[in-house]
Amino acid sequence: MGGESDVSDEVLWRQVINGDGEAFGLLFDRHHERVGRHALKILGVPHLAEEITAVVFYEAWRRRANIRMVSHSMLPWLLVTANNIVRNHVRQQRRYRHFLSQLPAPEDAADIADGVAEADDARIMSSAVREAFAQLKPRERDVLTLCVIQGLGARETGVALGVAEGTVKSRLHRAKLRLGALFGEIVREQEPEAQTILGRRTPS
Repeated sequence: MGGESDVSDEVLWRQVINGDGEAFGLLFDRHHERVGRHALKILGVPHLAEEITAVVFYEAWRRRANIRMVSHSMLPWLLVTANNIVRNHVRQQRRYRHFLSQLPAPEDAADIADGVAEADDARIMSSAVREAFAQLKPRERDVLTLCVIQGLGARETGVALGVAEGTVKSRLHRAKLRLGALFGEIVREQEPEAQTILGRRTPS
């Protein structure tokens, strides 16, 4: 067990190419913190850095036959890939913000989660809801769509998503928390008066 730490990335990666998931796990354990710190330094947002890190290792597995080692290490490839994913993320957010700016404001603001009160300014709130929802992970959007919007129970949602009922409940809880956090961040960015709205409606 202790000898595994002495095995080079290159040796482990040859096993990964042959489909060895355990070897991939060892490499993930070896490098994910470094990749996460790199993404956090660029983005400054912990949950986004975690998402970028997950995507980096997903891409590593998906493209495992094409990864180039540098001095027997895959870390340089991982960091460059992280840069590319961050760049794509930023571009996507810019395009989405432009798209949202072209949409007419809905008449009514949506009630997005427990603890978020109805807004005084429907245009600001509705825009923030849409943008926050779009920034969720696909699995978070899925569980909110099925449980909150469609009103399915945890068991039915689990069947639809192919996960356990307990997973649905924990995922839904995290999705609501993240949606609320994103909502607050976006509202504060959109217009100065939004800070007044949040100050009136939510505890500090």
